[in-house]
Amino acid sequence: MGEQAEKLPVDGFAPPMDARTLVDAVTIRNVEDIHDAAVLLRDYAAAFGLRAALCDDIASKETMVDADGAVLAADLFGWLGDGERWWEDHRLALHSPLPRSCRYESEPFWCNSDGFRTAQPNPYLDEINPARYFAANPRYKAAIVVPVHLPFGQISANSFHPTDPDIDDLSDLFADIGDTLALATRRFIAGYASAMRTKRRIPSDCELSKREVECLRWAAIGKTDREIGMIISLSHATVRYHVHRAGEKLNSVNRAQTIFKAGQLGYLGANS
Repeated sequence: MGEQAEKLPVDGFAPPMDARTLVDAVTIRNVEDIHDAAVLLRDYAAAFGLRAALCDDIASKETMVDADGAVLAADLFGWLGDGERWWEDHRLALHSPLPRSCRYESEPFWCNSDGFRTAQPNPYLDEINPARYFAANPRYKAAIVVPVHLPFGQISANSFHPTDPDIDDLSDLFADIGDTLALATRRFIAGYASAMRTKRRIPSDCELSKREVECLRWAAIGKTDREIGMIISLSHATVRYHVHRAGEKLNSVNRAQTIFKAGQLGYLGANS
């Protein structure tokens, strides 16, 4: 496990097993809480033979750190061995099936080279093949994955891998601790994102009108102002006004950004 292995829990360590206690303990209210919360989440996973690999935002190249700038993946979770520095590979979110699967699933699941095991059938994941991923990573043959979908369209991908490289079936372990691990991970990631978010790119308390949302929904699937006007019986000038007005409320610089920000706030839903 590299030079940081001595920081991992020793045999006999017993972190809180009660879900409420664990969730409270990993709650982050400010950046100073990050280190201790990360240690506890790490130790909880380790007590069940798992190693944590957390990423708060798969769209960002920034690595998760504590208040002192220590990289969580390296300094706390111990990913420093040969071939283990996954957090330095910025292509991972685009090419690895684990973070990619988190774009299509919001509930925790486990997987191995045979596929994904989700609480409910997910046909999107049927199109993703994790076999190549596990073949390229012989240190583990399975993983528990906890997606966390945050405000403004932020997606966090978190995986927990067995320290035993021969384990390829996590069905029993997932049944025992999957829900608790998911609750704790979601609380940790949500707190981390809130504590580290320093810029506001979307105005607070933005309230779009029914007409503005209606026009933006059609615009989001590629309709022009004239086409939208024909669909909802308005002039194209009126449609343009509603889109422009929504842009002013969202502090957008153009139509594309207006649609993007409205989508981040959940106004547009899942377009079919």
